Amino acid sequence: MAAKDELLAQVPLFNGLSRRQLRALARDVSERTIRPGTTIVRQGKRSAIGFFIIVEGEAAVEVDGVEVTRLGPGDHFGELALITERVRTATVKALGEVRCLVLAFWDFRSFVKGNPDVAWKLLEHVVRLLGEERERRSRAALSAS
Repeated sequence: MAAKDELLAQVPLFNGLSRRQLRALARDVSERTIRPGTTIVRQGKRSAIGFFIIVEGEAAVEVDGVEVTRLGPGDHFGELALITERVRTATVKALGEVRCLVLAFWDFRSFVKGNPDVAWKLLEHVVRLLGEERERRSRAALSAS
């Protein structure tokens, strides 16, 4: 397996961080193995854990009970949970055994407080996500009319 800091560097939210920052953040990341069929996060529920990067295995993402995509090695989910304690917007289930890296929101918040440039990067990422969602809704509205 690649080093934790190398895996973090592949995530758009973190890829602008310095090597030093990535190593510091990697210290707060734990590795977790999830059994097949386990629900990792559930739509509509709060979760004390924040962000996941899949190292091995595959997971299904469901919104309102409908599978919308599958995630595999290198994919990640839960970046919004690093910022807010709102409920999850999707359910993610392990299809087989899944090994992942996990970053708790409280560890990330502590990291951001010590690295203000990370807060700016996070804001840029969230704005990009909001823009993409707005574009999707606009295209859906146009195709429906």
